[in-house]
Amino acid sequence: MVMRPVPVCYFFVFVLVSVFGCGLIAPAAAQTQAREHFQNATVIYDWVTNHSGENLRTFITRPNAVSGNVPVIFFVGWLSCDSMEYPDADTHDGFGIFMRRLIEESGYATMRMDKPGVGESQGQCSKADFRSEIEGWQAAFDSLSKYDFIDQDRIFVVGLSNGGGFSPLAAREHLVRGFVSAGSWGRTWYEHMLELERRRLTAEGKSPAQVNASARVFTDFYNLYLMKGMTPGQILAQHPEWKAFWYDEPDGQYGRPAAFYQQLQALNLGELWQKVNAPVLVIRGSADEIMSRADSETIAQIVNHIHPGRARYMEIEDMSHGFTVKGKFYDPLMSAVLEWMKQQLR
Repeated sequence: MVMRPVPVCYFFVFVLVSVFGCGLIAPAAAQTQAREHFQNATVIYDWVTNHSGENLRTFITRPNAVSGNVPVIFFVGWLSCDSMEYPDADTHDGFGIFMRRLIEESGYATMRMDKPGVGESQGQCSKADFRSEIEGWQAAFDSLSKYDFIDQDRIFVVGLSNGGGFSPLAAREHLVRGFVSAGSWGRTWYEHMLELERRRLTAEGKSPAQVNASARVFTDFYNLYLMKGMTPGQILAQHPEWKAFWYDEPDGQYGRPAAFYQQLQALNLGELWQKVNAPVLVIRGSADEIMSRADSETIAQIVNHIHPGRARYMEIEDMSHGFTVKGKFYDPLMSAVLEWMKQQLR
């Protein structure tokens, strides 16, 4: 869903160069840490600021072999508190492989951002709510206009996991040539979590009777949590008989505060996606252990309901949430995404 796979309970988001007209001086500490290097692109490190005044690290890449204005891929990331920077070219993380290969193979510029409290970004990720994060994505998207090598009329937005659900919020009124939503969600967070809990319990080997009994508890638990604004700890204080069912922290879940998920629940993704006029490619692996088919396919259904034929749903047999099949990165994914983008530019 939602994250680069980390918590087990969830089954599971160089020396600084002088920038072309956007020069930066790296902090001393930043110069000592490992940085990304690409054969076909140059990395530019920059900053944006959210409404809380937190400076958030951005990563912009410019293709080396292409002159003039180029298309750009704007990445919107996952739920977990993991950096979008991948200094290790041999990373085994599927999201990292996917982004690094798009940077190397597309010939496009790209932009990523580390959310509050991640990497060099200011803030505390475990306490940062969704509002502070989306303000960062919006500031990062707005900052695309400062780079003179980016073609503002050829912007693609690629949302990964949780980010693929709300990615149109990052772009807002800006022109987008196409959206790619990979392993994501288009329903309410409440619906997503109830289905996820059922799948988690089943995978843990619970009997059908135990799964149904637990699902009844989670139906009420998530109503209080997501709709009524209570923290898990407050809910368990009120319902101590449910303590055996809860597997995470009293003030949040999967490393994020309760407010984060309550704000996700408040989103109306149906309204958000029906306003999207650009073509949409929705990708899901049939072995995705986090986002169900209904979670992902709903995005395409919403778009096509208003703009018939504008969205394409692509399900890849046996592919996991992290873009792997039988433990290996699914290489055909790259050609499928790049070809789709080229079609939108013709």
